[in-house]
Amino acid sequence: MSNPNQKKAEYKTLILFPLFALAMAFSYELFIFPNNFAPSGIGGIATMAQHLFKINSGAAYLNLLLNLPILALAWKLVNREFVIKTFLFTLSFSVFLVILDQFDFSKFAYHTDNGTSTILAPIAAAAVNGAFYGFSLRCHGSSGGTDVVSFCIRHYRPEYNVAWLSFAINAVIACASYFVYDFKFEPVICCIVYCFIFSLVGNQVLRGSKSALKFEIITQHPKELSDDLTKQLNRGVTLIPAEGGYTHQQKSLVICIINKHQIADIQAIISKYPGSFAYITDVSETLGNFVKVK
Repeated sequence: MSNPNQKKAEYKTLILFPLFALAMAFSYELFIFPNNFAPSGIGGIATMAQHLFKINSGAAYLNLLLNLPILALAWKLVNREFVIKTFLFTLSFSVFLVILDQFDFSKFAYHTDNGTSTILAPIAAAAVNGAFYGFSLRCHGSSGGTDVVSFCIRHYRPEYNVAWLSFAINAVIACASYFVYDFKFEPVICCIVYCFIFSLVGNQVLRGSKSALKFEIITQHPKELSDDLTKQLNRGVTLIPAEGGYTHQQKSLVICIINKHQIADIQAIISKYPGSFAYITDVSETLGNFVKVK
């Protein structure tokens, strides 16, 4: 029997995708179209076609047409929940672009008559679109285009680095924009800046903001050290038996995940036990029972 709470959460997730698409459609109208540059992926191809052939809402229709065969292929190869959510995003995005195209946003759109500070447009658009792209991936969907192609390729060739596929497509779009936008280098630079910030922001959102530090401590005082970490930092620990490779001396490996502001506290605790040493690694996100101490 399915869990009613799980179904309710799933319905809420589905509502989010049209909202993500609406925000991205606004960023196209306010930052991308007025400043004549192509963003990354399928959206960049559709944007260039709209500019080249002067078709009203051409980017909206072409974005949907290019994504449909890709999603049809993905339906057989990829998780169907992912395909449904991606289709919902893609359809909503195209519909909102058509609707927004009926309104005059010239008073709100970012554009300079003499072209100064045009570079701010791809920065703003990439920050907005990258954030909602990351959120869509966290909700087990995507904004379509090269992501879906990457999933399909990974089905047949999992050893391929799909990041290079996205890089190649975006490189072609950047080069093509030189010819599409009146043989100017500014659209090429804007496209490169957009792709970089889009990936940066999207990956950061995907990784999450619950960053932490992992301490792995080699010690001969596992019991005392563990008690101090638990009582003073309110953190759980994991103990693993360890053996020195040179001396073959029996020790313990103590693993503890802490918030970054607790680093001075844990260093003070470790210093109390002679012969103990630790190394630190970044944890991009924590899941499960990890409560941040105020």
